[in-house]
Amino acid sequence: MTRTRNILRCSALLVPVVAVTIAGCGGSDDNSSNNNSYAPPAASASASTQRGGGATVDVQSTGELGKILVDSKGRTLYLFEKDTGTKSTCAGACAAAWPPFTTSGKPKAGAAANASMLGTTMRSDGTREVTYNGHPLYYYAGDQAAGDTNGQGLDQFGAEWYVVSPAGHNVEDGS
Repeated sequence: MTRTRNILRCSALLVPVVAVTIAGCGGSDDNSSNNNSYAPPAASASASTQRGGGATVDVQSTGELGKILVDSKGRTLYLFEKDTGTKSTCAGACAAAWPPFTTSGKPKAGAAANASMLGTTMRSDGTREVTYNGHPLYYYAGDQAAGDTNGQGLDQFGAEWYVVSPAGHNVEDGS
């Protein structure tokens, strides 16, 4: 079981690299406003900024993990246990695998998210990252579709990554 788990975790490290490489080759159609297809967030912090100013944090139910935070397109949001307070410790290769959820305006709460828990923090590159209950929020480049939680419980870049509950805490599933 341990060997299988280690193989799966090693495989998970390759997925972001492939996803980032593929994402760099694709284009985008800025005229599509309600496209149900999923494109993994780009590796650069500025590319993950929500258009139109404020980023939206909402809640979605998953079978196994329960209710978790997502963006306006249903993409799963994660926290990094290495972060201290609202300060992000994920940059460079880490941010390529775990793109920060950034905004150019004030973040907004969807119907089931708690607006009083939303905030932002300044990243070392000058972009504003969305925080929830004091945790900087990230995407996982290995998530391929809205609702994917492939980053759940991974131990990468010095600590574990978890989806976030509407109460603003990490959701541990025993992985």
